[in-house]
Amino acid sequence: MKPAEPVPPAGRADVRIVSASPDTARRVAEVLRRCFDSTEQRSYPAGRGGGTLLHLTVDTTQPAEPARSWLTTSRPPTADEEHG
Repeated sequence: MKPAEPVPPAGRADVRIVSASPDTARRVAEVLRRCFDSTEQRSYPAGRGGGTLLHLTVDTTQPAEPARSWLTTSRPPTADEEHG
């Protein structure tokens, strides 16, 4: 059995991008970095078939637009908002 991976601190999310092309993985990571503060990406081979696995950790506590508006609208309503 594979050991469990550590859970990132509250407000942070580990993101893994797997792609056949390193350039495609980098473009997806760039979009995430425009929306969230993040760690430096780390790149690994994705397996025997080739490809790239890119790993970074994003901080969702200080999102930039457009993530800020998406996070606000995607949250479930609070009890006050439901009955207001």
